[in-house]
Amino acid sequence: MPDLVTRRPQGLYCEPGDFYIDPWLPVDRAVITHAHADHCRPGHGAYLAQRDALGLMRARLGDEAALEGLAYGEAKRVGDVTLSLHPAGHVLGSAQVRIEHRGEVWVVAGDYFVSGAGDCNTTCAPFEPVRCDVFVTESTFGLPIYRWAPQTEVLGEMRAWWADCAAQGKHALLMGYSLGKAQRLIAGLAAGDAPGPVLVHAAVARLNAAYRDAGIALPDVETVTPETRFKSLRGALVIAPPAVQDSRWAKALGPHSDAFASGWMRLRGARRRRSVDRGFVFSDHADWPGLLAAIAATEARRVIVTHGDEGALVRYLNELGLQAEAFATEYGDEAHGVEAEA
Repeated sequence: MPDLVTRRPQGLYCEPGDFYIDPWLPVDRAVITHAHADHCRPGHGAYLAQRDALGLMRARLGDEAALEGLAYGEAKRVGDVTLSLHPAGHVLGSAQVRIEHRGEVWVVAGDYFVSGAGDCNTTCAPFEPVRCDVFVTESTFGLPIYRWAPQTEVLGEMRAWWADCAAQGKHALLMGYSLGKAQRLIAGLAAGDAPGPVLVHAAVARLNAAYRDAGIALPDVETVTPETRFKSLRGALVIAPPAVQDSRWAKALGPHSDAFASGWMRLRGARRRRSVDRGFVFSDHADWPGLLAAIAATEARRVIVTHGDEGALVRYLNELGLQAEAFATEYGDEAHGVEAEA
């Protein structure tokens, strides 16, 4: 039987269904795994995604885009295939695409995060493994060095850094990507007793509104405006996209310490290149153990690896006895995703 998903110049194509998954060039019909800019691009004729992602997609694509939403697990006949979407645990509305055709099942995962002990994310549905014959997986952090500590532990480190900044009479500028990462940080840091107030960049505030419209109970935070007077605040935590680093906007905070929250902070070289005071290893992508656990849970006999460290993961899976290969794609990663246009 021919492959259900193949790579074309426009993106990953399902011929029996006549649609593309996260295409990078304009197509007639696109199935979107999540609303990050490298996976959800403008110009397609029609979009199908998990219904919780539609508000985020509308904010990115505009009111004219033809959007259709499915609930998690809801089956839809598209061409000659049965399609359903299943939680990916990455950002609000992120989904794995399950495709069934003539008794064969493929799952295209997009980006995903596998929760472990000590993880406390409440901002999106947790990853659910889906059994399949062929699993198409990301590999953003597809090297053994990438292993995440429990997120509650890392949030505790962030809170201690914030408290130390407040004790020194400084504000704390915590940079993380506006869609997904920022909401995890707000949910984990803005609730309960805090060293000071929490404020967010306007780009984060716009996406917070879409989260709240989808029923996610984020703590209330203030949006930074030109009228915000940081001199009158003590020990504020300011959550903003990485693009603000060393900008006029950041300088308006006055005395502050800056930090970056990313899986890339696992590497010392990445921390040095970022030139921040602190780097916190905090990601919404699967780490190496998470990738292996997700792949094993699918019971797939064949695995296709996309963006990231494809070669290392392919070699390891082949050594385990699986049939593994790679697709070259034009997706970004944590460093080149939604913030590329900020």
